[in-house]
Amino acid sequence: MALDRLFNVAKKEFSDHITSRRFVIILGLLLVISAIGMHSGIESYNTMLESYNQQLQYMQGAEFDGPAGWMPEKPSIMLIFSAMMTYMTTLGAVLALAIGFDLVSKEKETRSLKSLLSHPVYRDEIINGKALGGIAALGFAMVLALAISLAMLLVFSIIPTLEEFAAILIFGAVTLGFLLAYFAIALTMSTVSKESGNALIYTLVIFFAVSTILPTLGVMAGDVFAGDRPEPPQMAPMPTPSGRTVTATASGGYFTSSSSQTVVRVGMEDPEWQQYEEDMKAYTERRMLINDVSNLLSPQMNYVRAAMAVTNPRIATMLSSPYSSIPEETPGLAEALSQIWMNIAALIVFPSAFFAAAYVKFMRMDIR
Repeated sequence: MALDRLFNVAKKEFSDHITSRRFVIILGLLLVISAIGMHSGIESYNTMLESYNQQLQYMQGAEFDGPAGWMPEKPSIMLIFSAMMTYMTTLGAVLALAIGFDLVSKEKETRSLKSLLSHPVYRDEIINGKALGGIAALGFAMVLALAISLAMLLVFSIIPTLEEFAAILIFGAVTLGFLLAYFAIALTMSTVSKESGNALIYTLVIFFAVSTILPTLGVMAGDVFAGDRPEPPQMAPMPTPSGRTVTATASGGYFTSSSSQTVVRVGMEDPEWQQYEEDMKAYTERRMLINDVSNLLSPQMNYVRAAMAVTNPRIATMLSSPYSSIPEETPGLAEALSQIWMNIAALIVFPSAFFAAAYVKFMRMDIR
């Protein structure tokens, strides 16, 4: 019986969402722009695929002087979804905020909460039903966006493999987690505030804080707490080809004379240079650790990191460690997910914390 009441509330909220003009306009804009981005991504994919086929023909029809065993790598269709990721971080977040900021505050303004509670329905069923209705509406939007994307792939005769199809589903799940994070913020602020206008302001403040200010503060904290940047080893004056002696400057293991274009490679066996490389690596890792910890509190950064690992795992691997070499082959889906488990966990914990706060506040709220 309790579940019936809960699902009745959720069904009503879901119906109100998908029939509201605000939801339809933002969703329509999101789908149109995502479709345009998908079309652009498909064109880029077809260009890369054509280049891949040309390389195969060259290797089969001519003498190949490249490394033994080298083969060109076929591009993945997941690169097409990178554009959708960009639009989801903006319009998707706006959609999530729009359907949540007045869920409870609107009931307060119209004084309908007291009337609603006079019916055989409990407080926890109301707040949980509102949350489930919003989650269902966002899930509907995500499923619709993925359906249109898959339809466009089929129209252009692009058939995803089983692993690529699994990656698309994971991309959709990660995107939904990102949308729920901002929906949870909006729902909490709607529960805390007495008016929808104030709820919207509070929601936007938190949105900009966690999406823009917090990552910037993380970079600044990394600069402060990582310590001083290591200085490159000093080199003795070197003679130039003209016989003049100048002082060289260090840059990435190369020393360039200021009076000529001569570039002298410093021996990597030099103990001072090896120590500098180790110190620089430790300094960079400290900065990245501080920055990554602060970014765990930002749904925006967690989503970008997780979505990038699914859509472009090779670039994601390079960005995760600036000292790592370029992977010869694109990492598999399992390897890509192993690198972002903390970001996925953060996308689960973040909305859960705000949903819990909204629940506690609503259960203790004075509705007189």
